[in-house]
Amino acid sequence: MAPNRPFPVDATLTTIAVGYRNPAYSFIGRRVLPPLAVLSESFKWTKYPLGEGFSVPDTLVSRKGQPGQVEFTATEESGSVNDYGLDDAIPYSDIEQAERLRAERRSNVDPEAMAAQGLTNLIELAREVRCAAVVQDAANYVAARKVTLVGTDQLSAYATSDPYGVIDTALDGLLVHRGNTLVMGQPVWAKLKRHPKLIEAVKGGLNEEGAITRAQFAELFELKPENVLIGEALLNTAKKGQAAALSRVWGKKLAALFIDPSKQAADDNTLTFGFTAELGGRVAGSIEDQDIGLKGGKRVRVGESVKEFVCAPDLGYLVTDVIA
Repeated sequence: MAPNRPFPVDATLTTIAVGYRNPAYSFIGRRVLPPLAVLSESFKWTKYPLGEGFSVPDTLVSRKGQPGQVEFTATEESGSVNDYGLDDAIPYSDIEQAERLRAERRSNVDPEAMAAQGLTNLIELAREVRCAAVVQDAANYVAARKVTLVGTDQLSAYATSDPYGVIDTALDGLLVHRGNTLVMGQPVWAKLKRHPKLIEAVKGGLNEEGAITRAQFAELFELKPENVLIGEALLNTAKKGQAAALSRVWGKKLAALFIDPSKQAADDNTLTFGFTAELGGRVAGSIEDQDIGLKGGKRVRVGESVKEFVCAPDLGYLVTDVIA
């Protein structure tokens, strides 16, 4: 046990917490707002004015003259991570019973490991919810790069809507870069993959039945298949004590983004729509707690220090109410 640590980190539990993942097809938050390491709870990144990179000054130099002089400016943006964590209290009676059963080879259940896995799943779900909220918030986009579809323009209106026009406009509507990533919820994809006009565009002729695959969809819009991100995660929205009411974390919106996979840190000079500042890795551990049950127990904790940011709103385009 490490000294002077109020909540010691256990190596075994940390391995479980870091290694445990929900299915990739379910959670997309880490690919939409990729994690970038920061060195402290509070940090800064540099933001350069838009015009400086596109304004060409007079570069002509006379035979005895001096080249023109330019000055680059920048502003510092500040941010800080938040701590997110959950505990699970396990009575010693449960731990001891599980140990006896494992010793007798009647069970392989480890309550502490199970708690770490369950907590990790919830921490990851919470991260997915925050990411979806950031990416699908219209306030994180400039006015010229967001649109709301209404009535016959919604892509669920197969006879009257123009899915290719809507999506291509979104991808081409970013500043500087064409969008390289499409983000949508499963409800949107369920309608898009069956849109007759997309099926006809992919399969040719008058074939408007069936559905297209993600790979076909990606090829149609000149994207890599792995950059068509479809969020399938479910969230229970019912209040505690009520029957579960599951809904999709990613709703009826579609975002075209430019995400630079080469960006390594918050302060490097590469353009990307957003990122998740991450201080250290996810941690898990246990601590003795005498107030659990009659004989005390252990409190298992999993947590992380992160914050989701949009650093370049011009590199995103949001389509709201994509389907009815």
